Amino acid sequence: MTEETPTNRSAAEPYVTEFEATVRSVDDRDVTLDETYFYAEGGGQPADRGTLGGYEVVDVQKRDGVTVHTLDDAPDFAPGDTVAGDVDDEHRTYSMRAHTASHVVYGAGRKLFGGHGYGGFDIGEERVRLDFATEADADEVDALDFQRLANEAVWDDREVEWYEMDIETAEADDDIVFNLGEGANPTETVRIVEIDGWDISACGGTHVARTSEIGPIKVLDVSNPGADLVRVEYAVGPTAIERQVDETRASTRAAETLDTSVEGLPERAEALLTENKDLKAELAELRKELLDARLSTLEAETVTRDGDEWLVGTVENLGPNTVSDHLRDRDPDADVVVLTGRDGSTFVVVGTDGETDANEVIGEVTDEFGGGGGGQPTLAQGGGLGAAPETVVDYLRSD
Repeated sequence: MTEETPTNRSAAEPYVTEFEATVRSVDDRDVTLDETYFYAEGGGQPADRGTLGGYEVVDVQKRDGVTVHTLDDAPDFAPGDTVAGDVDDEHRTYSMRAHTASHVVYGAGRKLFGGHGYGGFDIGEERVRLDFATEADADEVDALDFQRLANEAVWDDREVEWYEMDIETAEADDDIVFNLGEGANPTETVRIVEIDGWDISACGGTHVARTSEIGPIKVLDVSNPGADLVRVEYAVGPTAIERQVDETRASTRAAETLDTSVEGLPERAEALLTENKDLKAELAELRKELLDARLSTLEAETVTRDGDEWLVGTVENLGPNTVSDHLRDRDPDADVVVLTGRDGSTFVVVGTDGETDANEVIGEVTDEFGGGGGGQPTLAQGGGLGAAPETVVDYLRSD
């Protein structure tokens, strides 16, 4: 006579968290029962937690169709004994809500994408990810559309039911998406989870009986993790509430700082961006005028080196990039213009008329004072010099 396969009733009766069962086998810390309500990890849902016969259940896996409970220590009970099982209700409830939420979010994706393709699913402790097989670009997907549709389905308090269906009938139905997890291979029937008027999927997880039990759903991110995939990450329960409160608090503080309302933040932010852009342009113009003024005071301080006229001096309150940009757009008043200053450390910028290679001047200065740099033959810059700008100027003027 063939021994019957132990029954796992967690998905069929997800609200049952306390039970008694007969021990079938004990192998060190691994225990099997004649019947269990502990959910075995699979289909993107984590294993249940809890206790069995007073021992902590640290893992639950399905091996060759049998649910194996791994305990925190080798137990003192034996095959044939009756033991009490206690599934962690908080963890189970979170898994039920998060898993049912995946069907709600998937139903939203059906509407937004005009079709559906399952790409993967995973329940984390604070966020859940659901992947859609679609050619859509994440940048074209509004996370708030997902959030609005999902929470409307929750608010509608839609019925959630699960039942067995002939596998061939299920596979022939284009509306049914398969989310059975790796290794699942039904041969005769398949378990269907259906949210009334919203979503229908082949799924072996634990679920709540009505969508209102899920609570708020907060969409955290929409991205493209790979080719032809759109990933929606969301939170349920306390994490979702906390994120919403944090966002509301942050937007309220921002509105107070900017002396506007939360509703007026977008318009105020746009105005500030425009103002900032104008100020940057004004600052760039002022820096140009400052540099022009400094160059005009240096024009009488040119020196002659190798038959060329060199204009050498220092600049203040300007960085090397600003100086370079200005020299690039300016006709030199001398054959070679060398300007030094401080931007953390001493820098040097060289502009030439083309007869003298600016890189050679940079090389000469860095050989003398350290640092490094380079650029184009007519414009180059160096930094990290181990001397004050005035020292560099004296060196170039005296050579």
